[in-house]
Amino acid sequence: MPQIPEKIHELTVGQLAARSGAAVSALHFYESKGLISSRRTAGNQRRYHRDALRRVAFVRAAQRVGIPLATIREALSELPEERTPTREDWARLSETWRSELDERIKQLNRLRDHLTDCIGCGCLSLDTCVLSNPDDVFGERMTGSRLMVERRENRKQRRQC
Repeated sequence: MPQIPEKIHELTVGQLAARSGAAVSALHFYESKGLISSRRTAGNQRRYHRDALRRVAFVRAAQRVGIPLATIREALSELPEERTPTREDWARLSETWRSELDERIKQLNRLRDHLTDCIGCGCLSLDTCVLSNPDDVFGERMTGSRLMVERRENRKQRRQC
């Protein structure tokens, strides 16, 4: 990893990419989404403040655990004067995000547990298939294709009236 002298307070996009491990295209994307910012030189080149390294690390860590970019941007926008997130900021935000992540884990566990049923069926038309039709209210009355037939028959009857 290339070392950047302490006296340099701004980084090129290449330096930021090398130090952060993020691709240049990802950095441009983060900037377009308002997650990091840069200034432009007279030659229209991007220059990032050194603090962008910590912001990129913050974004990437949050992404790794499944936090959507919109949620990350919202969290960063709440920091005063777009300052770099601190350890305390991360602790506070991660606590807030914990319940959301716990709910996603529960959903994934439910999906995993029901996956075997669907693989056993093969056609995804079980009477109450929780993967292909979650929260199925019609499954209690009838199964898949009959509902489609019923709708077509109702349309034909209405046309005849």
